[in-house]
Amino acid sequence: MIKLEGVTKQYGNLKAVDNLDLQISAGVFFGLLGPNGAGKTTLIRMLIGLAKPSSGKVYIGNMEVERNNNKQKSMIGIVPQHTNLDKELTVRENLIFCGKLHRIPPEERKKRIDKLLDFIDLKEGEHRLSQKLSGGMQRKLMIAKALINDPEILFLDEPTVGIDLNARRNIWDILKAMKDRGKTIIMTTHYIEEAEYLCDRVALMNEGKIFFCDTPENLRKQLGNYTLEYFNQDKKTEYLYYKAIEEAKDFAAGLDTDFTIRETTLEDVFYNFTNRKVM
Repeated sequence: MIKLEGVTKQYGNLKAVDNLDLQISAGVFFGLLGPNGAGKTTLIRMLIGLAKPSSGKVYIGNMEVERNNNKQKSMIGIVPQHTNLDKELTVRENLIFCGKLHRIPPEERKKRIDKLLDFIDLKEGEHRLSQKLSGGMQRKLMIAKALINDPEILFLDEPTVGIDLNARRNIWDILKAMKDRGKTIIMTTHYIEEAEYLCDRVALMNEGKIFFCDTPENLRKQLGNYTLEYFNQDKKTEYLYYKAIEEAKDFAAGLDTDFTIRETTLEDVFYNFTNRKVM
């Protein structure tokens, strides 16, 4: 469904994206995980045609990405990091306006909006101004806007940034339901638990490069199933990784300081390979 061949994006001396090769199959929930400045948003902008690669090629549906390719535009929905709602319009009016931009006929447009309002649980608030919505409700409305044209591929750039835990979990349920409907979803995030819970495959990205790409389970296993944490003599935390818990316990038995043995997470994987903790 999506393919990148040697894609680089350079701004002056800065390589925001550095010679990436990547393939994403149809129906996959794919996560781009990394800290701020890793190149995630730049990569998404190239995938949706808002930025042109300095070198290399980007394909969606076997077509090279071009800004004015209307067929490709009809295939994708976009949820940007920053709010893209018309604040003076109501929830329903935002969706009506978006549907008109996609030239969806009035009768079909109404059917889609009614279904989307039920799907994102905003039916009761459909006549509220979008500027009066909570952060979580605004995010759900942004997702509904991205789905109005029934796209095959959905791009989400930090979809739950800045909202509370309950709203975040509610959006996770919406995204899981979209995955079950066969959508291909590409999501950038720096919330480790978000990628771990939602994604079929995760790409770990830092300084413009993707240095690991696999399922969350395989990434954890490659590092080690169990993590041992303890303070060294300089009162700094050390992390050791083991395939078997018995190995971790054997090492810990010789320590004269407090320690913790726990299951390895994606955060451990990312920290181990970049030595730059995701915040």
